Amino acid sequence: MTLPVTVQNRSLDVPSVCHRLPRQVACAGRVFGVVAGGAAGQAAGPSPSPGRTSPIRGGAVDRSLGRGGGARSYAAIGQWARNAPQPTLARLGARLLTALNLYVAPSAATIRRIIVSVCPGGLADLTGESTQGAESVAADGKSARGSRHDDVPAAHLLAAMTGDGRTLTRLRVPDKTNEITCFAALLEPFDLTGIVVTADALHTQRGHAVFLARTKGARYAFTVKKNRPALHERLRTLPWERATAKFYDRSEGHGRKETRVVQVLTVEDLDFPHAAQVAKITRHRTSLKTGKRTRETVYVITDLPSRDASPERIARLLRAQWVIENGLQFVRDVTFDEDRSQVRTGHGPENMAPVRNLAINRLREHGHTNIAAGLREMSYQPFTRPLDLLGVTP
Repeated sequence: MTLPVTVQNRSLDVPSVCHRLPRQVACAGRVFGVVAGGAAGQAAGPSPSPGRTSPIRGGAVDRSLGRGGGARSYAAIGQWARNAPQPTLARLGARLLTALNLYVAPSAATIRRIIVSVCPGGLADLTGESTQGAESVAADGKSARGSRHDDVPAAHLLAAMTGDGRTLTRLRVPDKTNEITCFAALLEPFDLTGIVVTADALHTQRGHAVFLARTKGARYAFTVKKNRPALHERLRTLPWERATAKFYDRSEGHGRKETRVVQVLTVEDLDFPHAAQVAKITRHRTSLKTGKRTRETVYVITDLPSRDASPERIARLLRAQWVIENGLQFVRDVTFDEDRSQVRTGHGPENMAPVRNLAINRLREHGHTNIAAGLREMSYQPFTRPLDLLGVTP
């Protein structure tokens, strides 16, 4: 079966090194308009012939709804499609056999072929959220370990997420490079004016700071660890005993109690672009089970001046970085069992991620703070609730 629908990739001016290919048999605007609840309805893409719906539509939507209903493999998604009743297939725009007045579900092979062929950059953009209303955006990467095969390394994916838990986009990092080279490509399509971008220590790079401040009009708050030994030592030896700006925070969860002390100093001669403040965060943790106590100190560098970033705000921005680690990476690892996914052919590994993100975003928008519980609720009426969740109409 051919894939007759093509569309321009939305990822404009993104370096090809990050695998966002300019034109592929992929990303039909009306397909992902349905998947994303109408957000992409105006994207380019020709209409199918009268009386016939493009197989890419049924396949892509069925796959997304299968993911929203908890399916975790191509086989499970195909099984969902085969068992979908006629009203569900009609809502999805499946092909109609007029002689029999029956809607035909796309095959598992068609679904699989679409997913491995779809442009990953366009899919991630079209199923992601916008930065509107966001105080911060966090960047973080992880490997889909199950995609490792023989001499082929695991697919490594870099994601961006707002501080309130909305996934923006994700792209695959080329095998022979690392996250650093794809940082700008990840964030380039978004309006980041006035938004604080947070990232872990790997991305504490001078080039990233310049890109955010001068190109995007954004702010930054980067973690500093010993991978930047000179900068880390410089921050460690600052006169922290003179810090008067402090904030204390306590929390309990994940089997431990934690107390965080945030100290902030204004800096003027630090050899890092646009740096205005540095923070020292000391975490004291106590295990509720064993009583064992641990202490950890991390440093943060930011271009936010003291009038715009109190110690309390810096603590909040740091917690926003943890959101992407706990609210996205952890959910996909545990709830969607992503690390054991063996999808590895074509663009399959990087296309699985934005569809999972779509399900997470929609569940949270509908008030599900526990994603596993939300997926269970979808599974109780698997042929109606996922469609309602995604706003799919006939």
